[in-house]
Amino acid sequence: MVNTLAPEAAERAVRGRPSAGSAVGGRTRARRRQTVVAWLFLAPALLFFAIFLILPLGFALLLSVSRWTGFALGDIEPVGVDNFTGLFASGSTFLVPVLTNTLLFALGTVALALAGSVVVAACIDHLRFQGLWRTLYFLPIVTTVVAVGNVWKYMYEPGGLVNGVLNALGAGSVAFLEDPDTALPSLVVVQAWASVGTAILVLTAGLKSIPGSYYEAAALDGAGPVTVFRRITLPLLRPSLLLVCVTQFLTGLQSFGLIIVMTQGGPGDATDVAALEMYRQAFAHGDWGAASAAAFVLFAVVLTVTLAQVRLFGRKGEDA
Repeated sequence: MVNTLAPEAAERAVRGRPSAGSAVGGRTRARRRQTVVAWLFLAPALLFFAIFLILPLGFALLLSVSRWTGFALGDIEPVGVDNFTGLFASGSTFLVPVLTNTLLFALGTVALALAGSVVVAACIDHLRFQGLWRTLYFLPIVTTVVAVGNVWKYMYEPGGLVNGVLNALGAGSVAFLEDPDTALPSLVVVQAWASVGTAILVLTAGLKSIPGSYYEAAALDGAGPVTVFRRITLPLLRPSLLLVCVTQFLTGLQSFGLIIVMTQGGPGDATDVAALEMYRQAFAHGDWGAASAAAFVLFAVVLTVTLAQVRLFGRKGEDA
């Protein structure tokens, strides 16, 4: 007996099955809906960045090629690149000593903070109660810059703690913040001390990520502590060291609060840095164009140094 219902059932099944075109269209509509929902979730963050980052950046770029005293927007006067050329013109103090002080301050901070944090992190890694020690070293980070600056300012005074220790050791008192030769190094010590806590946290996390089997193999080969530290610990800490170097250098180049609290750029211009000079040009002298131009020059310096650090550490990592 021939089944005459089978072709009809097959035809109905074919008619009920969605075509390839309709399936693709459905996936496209679903993807479009997902995209709209994603943009709706991103909208608050994008609006925040547009208002507080993109617009100020564009306005600063406009001011860098203009002359403006900071009052009515209608007083903005285009001057081209005169603000940039004025920063490096003869008689300008921006290149020397302002930018020079900024680079020296940042380099000194990186050198001291990096060396100190590597040593301290390596010591903490072999101590008990590691969380307690990390917390103690991190306390300066959560302390306000004004408090840190004022405390160290009193410690540097002729009758302060630092000179008291020097006198007890038989050395004479030092005018740390009043002498142009010692003012900037004194600030470097304070900045490095205040920022070493973050570096220690990063480096201790890096030390914890190094497999213990490497140290066991080195011990079996008879390697000493110095060799293990130089051949195993430091090479494997390169990503953490890069992060510390970049963040410390950025902090040093943009330092403002500590310097204005402790020295206000003095004595003379011995501790005058780029951020402080921008503040003075804008708020003290009313030259917002020069301040904006200095900000973009500092941005170029920061970008160049950061890319150089990333390239240097990346190349060393490949060589290792």
